[in-house]
Order: sequence, then structure tokens, then C-alpha cells
Amino acid sequence: MTNGSKRSNQAKDAYTSCCESREGGVTSAMRSRSFGRRLLLTLLASSLFLSSDPAGAQENEQSGTEAAFADSPNKDLLLFWEEKELYVQTATRTAKPISQVAENLVVVTAKDIADMNAHNVAEILRRVPGLFVDLTTSDFGTISALHIQGSYDRHVTVLLDGVLWNFLGGGNAEVGSIPAQIIDRIEIIKGPASSTWGSALGGVVNIITKNAGDSKLPKGMLSASYGEKNSQDHNAELYGKGGPIGYYLHAGRQASDGLLNDREYQRDSFYGKMTASLSHNVDLAFTIGYSNPVFDLGAVPLAGTASRAMINAFWATGALDYRISPQLNFKAAAYTLAQKVDTPVRRLSDHSLKKQIRFDEQTVGGNLKLAYASGVHSAVLGADLSNGALDQTVTSGGLSSLIRPSLDKWAIFGNDTIAVGKLAITPGLRLDHNNVSGYFVSPNLGATYEVDEHVIARASVARGFTSPPLSASMGGGLRTVPNPDLTAEYGWSYQAGLESAVMDHLNLKGNLFRHDTRNELVDVQFDSSNVIYRNMGKVVRQGYELEAETAPVYNVSLNAAHAFVHIDADSKPESTVNYSYQVGVKYDDRESLLAQLAGTYIWWDLPSDPNPALNARYNSFVWDLNLSKKFRISETTSVDAFMNVHNLFNGSQYTVSAYPNPGRWVEGGVRVNF
Repeated sequence: MTNGSKRSNQAKDAYTSCCESREGGVTSAMRSRSFGRRLLLTLLASSLFLSSDPAGAQENEQSGTEAAFADSPNKDLLLFWEEKELYVQTATRTAKPISQVAENLVVVTAKDIADMNAHNVAEILRRVPGLFVDLTTSDFGTISALHIQGSYDRHVTVLLDGVLWNFLGGGNAEVGSIPAQIIDRIEIIKGPASSTWGSALGGVVNIITKNAGDSKLPKGMLSASYGEKNSQDHNAELYGKGGPIGYYLHAGRQASDGLLNDREYQRDSFYGKMTASLSHNVDLAFTIGYSNPVFDLGAVPLAGTASRAMINAFWATGALDYRISPQLNFKAAAYTLAQKVDTPVRRLSDHSLKKQIRFDEQTVGGNLKLAYASGVHSAVLGADLSNGALDQTVTSGGLSSLIRPSLDKWAIFGNDTIAVGKLAITPGLRLDHNNVSGYFVSPNLGATYEVDEHVIARASVARGFTSPPLSASMGGGLRTVPNPDLTAEYGWSYQAGLESAVMDHLNLKGNLFRHDTRNELVDVQFDSSNVIYRNMGKVVRQGYELEAETAPVYNVSLNAAHAFVHIDADSKPESTVNYSYQVGVKYDDRESLLAQLAGTYIWWDLPSDPNPALNARYNSFVWDLNLSKKFRISETTSVDAFMNVHNLFNGSQYTVSAYPNPGRWVEGGVRVNF
């Protein structure tokens, strides 16, 4: 068992081993609750469906592990808790047990993604409590906006293989260009993470790709799915090792005629990773990727227009890992990212161009990191450096503007996890500088305490910030006046949580949070035809998250989650409330058959709009059914047949009535592992 009192000087090895062996569900860094009447009702209700046998794993003293695995229920129970004992890296940028992570951190594994047969990252993140995903169309391929605990999407930092995925122009990130198949896990910090990652006032979504292979005999996977409206998803991957060179290769293609209103979509993607061991203590790693999604958003008759978005993303990374000693490790990494976006809007009457925004972004960066782990300390000291250039063209009404701002950034950071007995304290500090908003200092202090086995209390206080995007501060364009006097949005965040087991069969988790933000960025009218962004005051976001998950009983498990956030902003006359519910039931015999039903509901609290094309509807759950059956062909080959029924009960969940979500649709497919 991994717990707060068991510290390893070989954290990285344990982390790698854990990542290769786990098969868990959506796992989180904060388990438990005791948050008043609502939680008590949840607990009482849960007891109705639990088959309680708390002594089942301890009935006799014959070799504890063998006794526990003597029957299936006890085996499932052990696996349930073992899968929650992860090593993670996002909180401090080095491997540490999740029991020592003070931040509100969630992990989504590769098995979770495979179980839901997900096609895109937004579809995966939609099932994470506290992460509010606004799907523009909810079609087979869709543009999305990520909000964590009521934040703006520009406050959420998205990373892929350490590459900052957020656009320079708008500050937001579009995850639709990241292939879901290449993901090993996603680590999500809910709340400011600026002491580790810099500009990340809302949180971090850290997407970590699959490892290169380690066997001489190549292994791989082929998959194909087909659904309504000619919706297709094809993937191939190959991984192995030849001598000192390990490799992982992926190629994929997605296409659809559009599930609703002819919203066509297609994407081709490629990704490759290569690792090389130069000696017993020096490793190299290289990655390269390309993706080109095209989203046709369809026609909007009320506006008399039709629009689409075309994205081209190319990225590459290189890293050197040098183990100086068993306690000391040095890593240097470099990356490049090029993103091109074209969003033409055409008139339905004559297909002429009404408006078009095109931008071409190029970013080059790197980082250095020194990690030390010995005794009670696990410390990190590092530096980040990057240069980004934006080339943006806006065309509208026969007029056109071209802007070419740039963003230069550097930072130094450090943190130390000090573990003494059941207590772990992590102080952290980071200094950032960029040519837009100047200097910013981000301190952080977090602590975890292991009250008992499977009972952990967490608390943290952090100062975070988000730099203004280039389009608002240095760019501008048609009908937008640049404001070089903009400063960073910043604030203090306070979070506390508890996780606990109940009779070994129920895992409860609760978290309270408050985020006090100042210098909110708001667009205001500059003159009769132009807007300008200004810093306009403070925003207070506060709320809670509750989660419950049962251990499997005869292969069946249940889960439920609720997130609530109250938002009070100086820029708005009234406060708003966002909340969500996630519920699910899952059957998984871990050998051949899996079935899960998952429901998601989000209340956006959006005001009505005089323009009917802009109104929203979110009055029901959206339920998805995932089925899969594994057929073992040989010791090394298996075939999975799967089927998904999306939006099973035709629920409505959309934030713009011009882009309603599709009703029930069905797809099926085959996955061959060899």
C-alpha cells in the first residue's frame, strides 16, 4: 500500500511501474466527505446498495494477499484500492505519491478512455467533476471550452508532453486537435497552479502520452468504428524496442457527415515517440505529432451564415534525462509548436465571405529541472523559457487588419515535499516574467495528513495568475482596440478536502474551495464600433465538490458526483451559479465483458438573449451507454467488439440554440490488440 508514511527514494521507478500496471477508473487526489446533511444523505443512500463484509479480507491469517484473492469480491476490493495509489507528476513536476498531493488533483487513465470508447479529449473531460466542458456542437467532432470551478477558459492551462497548448491570441486551448488514442493519462489540477506552471489561474489539464515499448517483439493495436451519418474513427498504433531504441507510433483518421445540420468533420493525425538509452544513467526522448481537424459548424438560418474552423497543429519535443545519483536527477527539454487556425464565415444567400479570422502561431521553448529525493525531502528546482509569435489577419466588411505581436517568457520555480510520518507539507514558489504583464510571484503552501488507512485530509493556499492574451493586449484587430496597459488577472485560492473509505466498500470525497480574483479582464465598448479589454475589478468563485464511488460487488460498481460554484463578479449586476451532476453504473469482469451507463448534467445559469439564435437549453441529463466484449484469440492477441449509444434518452444540453446537440445516435466497432 502507498501511504503518507511510506516514502521512497526511487519515486520515479515506482511511478513508472504504477503507470504501467494500473487499470483504474477516474481517480482523484482527494477522497472523502463529511460535509453536512447532503453528504449524510449520500452516505445513508449508499449503504442501501452496499454488500458489506468489512472483514472479508481478514478472515484468516494465511498469507494475507492469498487470502484476499481467494474469492472474486475480495480480489475486486483489493484492486479497487490499489488503483488509487498512484504516483503523479503535475503537482510539483516530479513523481510523488498522490497521497502527498495537497492540490485538488484528478487522474483519468488510458483504461478509462478505452472503456468509454472516447473519440476526443473534450468527451473524456466532460466526465470529470468540477470541470465544466462547453461543447459547441456536441457532434462527432466538436470545438469546446474548458472551465474549472467557474473559471474562464483562458484561465485553464492545457499541456501535451510538456508543450503549452493554449493559443497566444485568445489564451484558451482547443483540445480537439489532440488524438485521444495517444493518451496514457490526464492529470487535472482544479484551482491555481501558478507556483508550478505559471499562467494557470483556473487550473491545469496535463495530457501525458503513452510510453515507448519495451519488448523486442512489436506490439500494437488496430481499431475501426462506424456510426450514424457515416461517422468513422480509425486508429493504428505500434510499439516496441530494438536494441536501446524504444518506439511508439500512432496514425488515425476521423470523419463524419455531421450528426445534425450537416456539421461535417474530419481529422488526420500522426504521432511518434522514440526513446534511447545512451548509458545506464542517460536517456533521450523525442516526440513528433501532427493533427488537422476541420469542424464544419453548419448553417445558422437566423443569422444567414455558415461557418467552419480549420486547425493545423504540428509539435515536436526533445528531452535529456541524466540520473546524477540515486537521489539527484537532471532533465533538460525543448519543444516547438505551430498552430494555424482559419475560421471563415460565409453568407447563406450567395456563399460570399462575411468574416474571416486567420492566425498562425509559432512557439519555441524549453526547460531545465533538477530533482532531489532523499530522506524526508523531495525537492525540485527548475526554469522555463519560451518565445511565441502571432501572425493574425482579420477580414470583415471589405476591411482587413494584420497584427504580429510576440510573447517572450521566462520563469524560475522551486518546491519541496517534506514528509514526516503521516504529515506531508509542500511549499512552492515561482517567479514569472513576460513582455506583456511583467513580473509575477506565485507562492503556494499545501499539506496532507493521513488520518488513517484510506483516510487523508488535504489543504492548500496558493496565489495564481493568468496573463492577458495577445489579441487583447498587443494585437487588437478590426473592431478591437489593443490595450497595452492590461495587467495579469490574479488572486488567492483556498481549498480543503477529505477522502475516506467507508467499510472498505465505499470511497467518499469532498472538497471546499474559494478563489478570490482581481483585475478581471472584461471587454467594454470603446466607441460606436469598437471594443477594448480592460481590468475591471474582482471575482469571487466559491463552492464545493462531492463524490462517491463503490468498490465492485460481483463486478458492479456505482459512482456519483456533484459540483457547485457560486460566482460573484464586479462586472456583472447579479451573481451566477454553475453546478453539475455525474452518475454512473458499471459492470466490468476485468476479463471479457464491460458495460457502463454514464449520465452528465450541467447547469450554466446563462441569461436569456434577445437573439433567439444565442439562447441555451440545458434541462436534462445526457446519458451514454458503452458496451464491449473481449475475445481472446491467443496469448498475445485479442479482439474487442464494442458499441456506444450516445444521448440514450435524447437529452438537451447546449449553450447556443444555433448549435443544438444531436439526439440519440449509435456506433459500433472493433479493436484488435496484438
